[in-house]
Amino acid sequence: MKLETTIIINAPIQTVWTIFSDFKKYPEWNPFVHSLNGAVEVGEQIEITLPQMNFKPRVLKYNHQDELRWRGKLGVKGIFDGEHYFQMEAMGDDQTKFIHGEHFSGLLMPFMIRQLNGSIKDGFIEMNEAFKKRSEEFYRNESA
Repeated sequence: MKLETTIIINAPIQTVWTIFSDFKKYPEWNPFVHSLNGAVEVGEQIEITLPQMNFKPRVLKYNHQDELRWRGKLGVKGIFDGEHYFQMEAMGDDQTKFIHGEHFSGLLMPFMIRQLNGSIKDGFIEMNEAFKKRSEEFYRNESA
């Protein structure tokens, strides 16, 4: 199953990436990813804290002003796995398209669909909106 959300941020991709990649400040604004710790480099394991969940996924991709992607699992691989991604695309000089999604798989999938389409999707949207607000405020202050 794939869950994907998108939002347009009225700020250049450089600004959006600056906010996104400042992981230490996530607790200040991010209602979904409460913290992201560790070396964010391909192949490295990082620590993520979400509402009511902590896990240690492995970074699959980390490209400046483009994408962060990790793969995590609940317990043993194959039970409930997810490949989470954040992508950014410049939309002209002062807009950025932010894509936030995850591919889910595993034996528990049939039991998780309602939650994925409910609270998980809501969490993605809530993060996107907070990220948009933070990026646009930063850009306005930077431009003033």
